[in-house]
Amino acid sequence: MKETWSFLDTFEPNFRPLVVIELAKGTKKETIEWFTKRIVDKKANGGAQLLIKPLVTENGDETIYLIGASHLRLLLGAETVGLVKECNDNSMRSFTYSSRKTFKDFADDNHNFLTMSECQYIIKHELENLRARDEKMIPGYPQAKLYPGKSIVRRLLTNGILVQIFPLHDREELKKLRHTWYGRVKIGYQPLDEIRSYFGETIALYFGFLEYFTFALIPMAVIGIPYYVFAWEDYDKYVMFATFNLLWSTVILEVWKRICAVMTYRWGTLLMKRQFEEPRPGFHGALGINPVTGREEPVYSSIKRQLRIYLVSVPFVCLCLYFSLYVMMIYFDLEQWALDYHEENKSTFSSLMLYVPSIIYAVVIEIMNRIYRYAAEFLTSWENHRLESSYQNHLILKVLVFNFLNCFASLFYIAFVLFDMKLLRQSLATLLITSQILNQFAESLLPYWLQKRHVKKMKKHTHSLKTETDLSLVEQVNLEKEMGTYFGTFDDYLELFLQFGYVSLFSCVYPLAAVFAVLNNVTEIYSDALKMCRVYKRPFAEPTANIGVWQLAFETMSVISVVTNCILIGMSPQVNALFPDSKMDLVLTVALVEVW
Repeated sequence: MKETWSFLDTFEPNFRPLVVIELAKGTKKETIEWFTKRIVDKKANGGAQLLIKPLVTENGDETIYLIGASHLRLLLGAETVGLVKECNDNSMRSFTYSSRKTFKDFADDNHNFLTMSECQYIIKHELENLRARDEKMIPGYPQAKLYPGKSIVRRLLTNGILVQIFPLHDREELKKLRHTWYGRVKIGYQPLDEIRSYFGETIALYFGFLEYFTFALIPMAVIGIPYYVFAWEDYDKYVMFATFNLLWSTVILEVWKRICAVMTYRWGTLLMKRQFEEPRPGFHGALGINPVTGREEPVYSSIKRQLRIYLVSVPFVCLCLYFSLYVMMIYFDLEQWALDYHEENKSTFSSLMLYVPSIIYAVVIEIMNRIYRYAAEFLTSWENHRLESSYQNHLILKVLVFNFLNCFASLFYIAFVLFDMKLLRQSLATLLITSQILNQFAESLLPYWLQKRHVKKMKKHTHSLKTETDLSLVEQVNLEKEMGTYFGTFDDYLELFLQFGYVSLFSCVYPLAAVFAVLNNVTEIYSDALKMCRVYKRPFAEPTANIGVWQLAFETMSVISVVTNCILIGMSPQVNALFPDSKMDLVLTVALVEVW
């Protein structure tokens, strides 16, 4: 007989807290009762059928709740979200409760069949899909309107009633991971399988790509050092390095696709079906029936979405691009002023002043990129995309177009309009090094310092509590709820994308670019690992089969780098000397190389 949701009981003798939800102080009692009832209610009644337990604080407030689930509930949830597990015959198949005995390591009393991160992902999925039915508003808050199909959790978050939702750390597992990951300085590979088991596939793939990209940069760095040393002042001798550069930028991405496929097949996400992707929590619309799944979910007109994209978002992006170009021209005015000042004074101070415009411009670029990022997030959310993948794709496209122009337009202008290779080398070095320093400080050092101060304060406060509640759990929850929130791998991939651009586009005129990239990435591996384990709350695991649209972004940059390096080769005196009489032959040769 096939089991269904109707036979599932929410009782669990050994409650295991997996997820924490924090409500705002002063939340009305009727709101709490309604929300908790929806969490524990049966699926047939529109509930999530989970377990919930309040965490009482020293003053008796019940604003923090621990969410768990019975073992049986988690197994049925694994089938709902389409988790892929290894079978006894070593094949990979989507887990189904009816055929549970055929899966490797499964036993009715084995509560470790699903990893903690998988259990937390299942709970997150169920909470996000709590949707309004007949309610017109959130009880106790008439201004918080509801309509059929609206995500309850999303409405609670946007109205400030629900402060945050986050998964708890497993302190013992985290301690082991920290020791093998960054606890000791050693040369070796990262424990990607352990990272995947604890943080999920999305974060594990990022660290896998970061590690692979760092190793891939080593040949460029090894060649670049002697090239830089022996041809420091000869800016025209870059033909061989540019040739190697365009081959390198193409090959490494093809090799990565194979490595990525091997890892995700072993993890089971390569075979996960996209049909399990639910509407994102922020998606809103009238309640309707999905023609593919037959489920009730919000429906929104694609025509309205396209109008918002092409009539509002696209003009806004174009306006920002124009502003970026305007700032770039101001930078060139500053460069000219610094050059004139140096010509007049010829001093050590005037020599240092030559680098000031590039440093200022690099800082301005970082500021503009971050401000634009917030605007792009608002616009993409306003476009009301149904799927999280679609939302991410549109957001990444907006950000990449602006960041590419903002970071690289000045380099293209110097190379192909001013034809000044000395200035190109100076600008590339300054932009690359300055951006790396700012990113390391903003993403790792500053959050870690703030977190250490907070931890000391919270530990002192928590140890003074006199409650009958499990003190270690109270301490853990209070420490973690005040940690920063990790918003995903977007910024991390963006940093690598820009770094790949700096190295692949113009490193032939500044061969040390790959050296600085390797040094930055080595410290990045440790600093990113540190912030994942010590600075930020544990993020929810997200199954993924690849690095998504970032693969296309890197491949596009690779194509641009091939074209750029071919043009630079064609501009070099060595190649021009081969075609003294006909420049058309030179242009055709360069074009043929690019097509090949």
